[in-house]
Amino acid sequence: MRRFTPLLFLVLALARPSAQAAKALDVYFIDVEGGQATLFVTPSGESMLIDTGFPGFEDRDLNRVLATIKQAGLSRLDYLLVTHYHTDHVGNAAAIAEKIPVGTFIDHGESVETTDAARALYDTYVKGRAKGRHMQAKPGDKVPIRDLDVTIVAAGGEKLTQPICRPCAANPSCGTFTPKEPDPSENARSVGSMIVFGRFRMIDLGDLTWNKEQELVCPNNLLGTVDVYLTTHHGLAQSNAPVIVHALKPRVAIMNNGASKGGSVETIKTVRSSPGLEDFWQLHYADAAKEANVPAPMIANLDESTAHYIKLTAQRDGSFSVFNSRTNETKRYKALNTSSDR
Repeated sequence: MRRFTPLLFLVLALARPSAQAAKALDVYFIDVEGGQATLFVTPSGESMLIDTGFPGFEDRDLNRVLATIKQAGLSRLDYLLVTHYHTDHVGNAAAIAEKIPVGTFIDHGESVETTDAARALYDTYVKGRAKGRHMQAKPGDKVPIRDLDVTIVAAGGEKLTQPICRPCAANPSCGTFTPKEPDPSENARSVGSMIVFGRFRMIDLGDLTWNKEQELVCPNNLLGTVDVYLTTHHGLAQSNAPVIVHALKPRVAIMNNGASKGGSVETIKTVRSSPGLEDFWQLHYADAAKEANVPAPMIANLDESTAHYIKLTAQRDGSFSVFNSRTNETKRYKALNTSSDR
């Protein structure tokens, strides 16, 4: 029998927390041709999928999502968060629930759109949702996923009432903000979430539109700053108002656009002019943006013939890396020394 000395016990006890702390958060940005499907896998193996891509197209997006879930070593989803009820976001939720177990579905409640197609889409989702538990998200709620601090910052057209940063500064850009026409669609009711892993912070606002974005950061920025900004609404100009993008001060932005959807020149310029931005990644070359696209090494798909993904790996100290599966190259970002406005 092997004998353990007191010193060896001490060494083992100290080693265990260090090994646990070294485990990373993995985030997969799946190519669903201008929809959204973002998979989070925590160090303890729990998972959250935000949105599910388009239905149809011979199950193109469904198969890509399921393949990524398998690649991540998962046999179930602990949480499936639906930002809103448009086909490019909720389209495969019920189909995924037919293929693998889903623990909890998260959404903002009933759809506000009433066309026949919108009602049919929502009804299909609700039937699939019945296979798991249901959480109706409200601003300020927490998603109880292990290892992460996930705060709902917007849902159902409402926003946070209490800040999630300390301290939260006044936003000097608010005075020059110009509102757009009110958006009565599901986009404005998107579930937005702040995902925090140790000192790493990432925000996903679904398709939240211009005026609702402004409410989150004016007159004071209720959100603080982030390491990673998933461009809202696939990089369309109805969203990504400079008043919020520049207040968030992302170090890295990732745009889940398609070749012919999202990726507007206006949004690309807004993001690239954000204070402190180090890099901007795209899931696709944006055909309409031409010279505004980022350099090719920062793009996962140069045309629609491929379905490459972007993978982010974050550490608790706030450092992270981004992997482009097309080029098989990884870029690393060091942890910041301070987090005074977070």
